[in-house]
Amino acid sequence: MSTHLAEPGLYNSYAKISRMILDALEVNNFRNLSGKISWGSGLNIICGNNGQGKTNWLEAIHTLSRTKSFRTQRLQESIRFGQDTAFVEGQVSTGSDIHRDLRITLKDNTKSIWVNGKREQLARYLGHLQVFAFTADQLEVVRGMPEARRHFIDRGVASLRPAYVQTVSDYNRVIKQKNRILQDASERETRLEEIENLVAPWNEQLARLGTEIHKARADYTDQLNSALERTLFETAELQIRYASSLESKGDLDDYQALLGARLRLRLSAEATAGRALIGPHRDDLQIHLDGREIRVYGSSGQQRSALLLLDLAAISVYNSSHNDYPLFLVDDVDAELDEKRIRRLLEYLEGRTQTFITTSKRSHVEGFLSKANVHEIVQGETASTAVKENTFSAAATVVESVQ
Repeated sequence: MSTHLAEPGLYNSYAKISRMILDALEVNNFRNLSGKISWGSGLNIICGNNGQGKTNWLEAIHTLSRTKSFRTQRLQESIRFGQDTAFVEGQVSTGSDIHRDLRITLKDNTKSIWVNGKREQLARYLGHLQVFAFTADQLEVVRGMPEARRHFIDRGVASLRPAYVQTVSDYNRVIKQKNRILQDASERETRLEEIENLVAPWNEQLARLGTEIHKARADYTDQLNSALERTLFETAELQIRYASSLESKGDLDDYQALLGARLRLRLSAEATAGRALIGPHRDDLQIHLDGREIRVYGSSGQQRSALLLLDLAAISVYNSSHNDYPLFLVDDVDAELDEKRIRRLLEYLEGRTQTFITTSKRSHVEGFLSKANVHEIVQGETASTAVKENTFSAAATVVESVQ
């Protein structure tokens, strides 16, 4: 178990260190949003009735950080209907003397990214503002297919080494090209010897890139295991393990040689299937609670707790690598978590991350209102720069009365 976990009631004794802070966010034509919000350095509560744009503010922060939405693969869907451009701009500080202006502009299918008024390359941009998010869609990590878990690990690795994004992109390009060759060969009934010649250069790249990905994922999983606060929300203990699709096939310590050998051995099967069957794109992250697969046997609450523990471990690993904390986004907190888990989560995060949560129920966050920067959202805009507790109480009463 990680030694970072303090006893209940002692979370605030955790030593504070320098953190990246999103000081302000300005948006235009992003979903239904407009205007600018200044944020607090600790807990930020975004409240309002359903459909007012609470989640849109979290999406805007996420998009500014990763240049991707957590809600759609098509960023143009984030542009306000009837408009052809949108932008999200944020002021970020680290410590007292490092300040950066980040901006992402969306136009049709394209996006451009800027740092301090200058165009920036993606690999360099991604290191400026790190965000981790807990959303309903992210529950696919613990509930869904292996692809979601591979993406979770890849995002974590990229948070430590932004250049890893290019490695994964190159690998996916190789797999796509190889699949095209295999499918075409299958349709043409090409001889196996000819197929071998056609895929050889792609298999060479696949073995090199696949080895980089396997090692990065396995190492990152080890780091997550060391950081896991396994029983923060449950008495049952969470366990994770990176499961290579080449396990029991040979020596994983010499992964590149093993992968190369399996690619040669399984060429006939790949030719028949018309797609690539060997490589880390077939791997998985096993997640168990007290030895049982949580995807199959875990309750809804246990699955949510497991995802939170994975997110918190990822935040801890990031901190260990950068001596800094990323931002943490929690969407619709009262719908996804019960009151006990919310309290434990916010106690744990206090003094660590700049946290942004959306909620419509005052009761679940009542004990934290005095410490939070609170914003009520009405039709995409903040009702005031810092909505105080009495205003939020009134809004929450209205929301609860109609539910």
